[in-house]
This record gives sequence, structure tokens and C-alpha cells, in this order.
Amino acid sequence: MNGKVSIYLASPLGFSEAGRHFYTRVFIPHVQGLGFEAVDPWSLADLGKLQAIERMPYGPERRDAWRALNPEIGETNRAAIAAARGVIAVLDGVDVDSGTAAEIGYAFGIGKLIVGYRGDFRLSADNEGSTVNLQVEYFIRKSGGSIVTRLEDLALALTPLRPRLA
Repeated sequence: MNGKVSIYLASPLGFSEAGRHFYTRVFIPHVQGLGFEAVDPWSLADLGKLQAIERMPYGPERRDAWRALNPEIGETNRAAIAAARGVIAVLDGVDVDSGTAAEIGYAFGIGKLIVGYRGDFRLSADNEGSTVNLQVEYFIRKSGGSIVTRLEDLALALTPLRPRLA
């Protein structure tokens, strides 16, 4: 541990080349530049195991390999959320990514502060009174967090996680 407050990054950005570029070149460095340890779930999985499965041809063996690895990935991410002080959840898309929504729900259930980042200007809500799915938004706000629409606003939104000086 480097003494920095750790924040788990819940995000679907690792699924696409463009998303990975923004995530690794802009998003993570920005969070680190704010003085936090960015806990990147995309880097927690065993890359060798992932690549071995990706090289397999489609079929029952590949399916079974994923079935064996998926619980390991899920447990690793659960433990990382539990160990972190808070969560930043990327809420982009026409609907919040289901895995990100699950991570938000888990983080809320164990008492973590959750901050949502939505840099996507498209409408994505259940009604005019919300920014995203109302249940996702409820968990974020009820945790003491907020939803920001600019990276520059993350610093203020993460203030509750900063250590208090005596």
C-alpha cells in the first residue's frame, strides 16, 4: 500500500479500443493526479489466463474455460471493491453497463462512497428527474456521492474520501 486512499474504478471502458485508450491514457492518470490510488479491475485479472481463452476456438472448451475463470474474476473484483475506500463509476452509454450497475449496488450495500462520472451527453434516464437509471442514481446519491459530467469536477466530488487533517 502506498498510503494513498484507494478508489475502485467501475467501468465498461475496457471492452473497446477507444474506451481503453481514454481509460488508460486519460481517466486513470486523472484519478492518480488527484492523489488517489486507482484500483483498476481490468488489470487485476490474470492476463495469461485471459489470453489463453481468447486464443481458443469458439466451442464447448472455450465456454467451459470462461465458466471456470468468470467466478475468479468476479471474486477478485468483489474483494477489490471491499478493500477500496470508495468507487468511481463510469455511467456512459444509453444505459449504465450492467456490470458497473452491479458494482455500484454492491459498493452501496457495504457502505462505500460512490461517485458517478457521466461524460456522455445523451439522455439516459427513467424520467426527467434523473440523470441515469433511478436505482443506480439513488445508490450513488444515498452513499453520499454525486454524479459529475466533467473530469475536472471529480476532485470536489471525491473530497469526502480525503483524509482529514487534525
